[in-house]
Amino acid sequence: MNGRVLVAGIGNIFLGDDAFGVEVVKHLREHSLPDYVKVEDFGIRSYDLAYALMEEWDLVILIDALSRGGEPGTLYTIEPELPNANGAGIEVDAHSMNPTAVLHMVRALGGRFGSVLVVGCEPATIEPDLEGNFGLSRAVHEAVDEAVRLVEELVASAWTRLNAA
Repeated sequence: MNGRVLVAGIGNIFLGDDAFGVEVVKHLREHSLPDYVKVEDFGIRSYDLAYALMEEWDLVILIDALSRGGEPGTLYTIEPELPNANGAGIEVDAHSMNPTAVLHMVRALGGRFGSVLVVGCEPATIEPDLEGNFGLSRAVHEAVDEAVRLVEELVASAWTRLNAA
């Protein structure tokens, strides 16, 4: 297979459930994944993710907290609408992570990637408190292992799809 898969954990460990992507990547690293899969914790480093996305990937899986109105701990797999190449007016903040802005910037710079999926988890809270809101809520913590299995299934499915092509 000449295809490659990037699994990118996104989130701020100081904002409670926003650390979901970071925690899933931590657990994924304890599993044996195929050589064509790169697993990386990008945290809030939007520029690092953008540069990584400048490489050619057949599949990019972004893992992040994702508020969609469900019960905390609910997992979602979505295929976001990818931006066109103009990227006009997009700002990327080096101290936060906005995956949509990162995808726009990569396209504006001429980057190309195949499919992009987002594995998201409904957070209970991502609000900072005065002492820092460390750690995942119980519901989101309980969703981490299921998210790991889901990512492994997506990777296996990508392998099958790419080899059938």
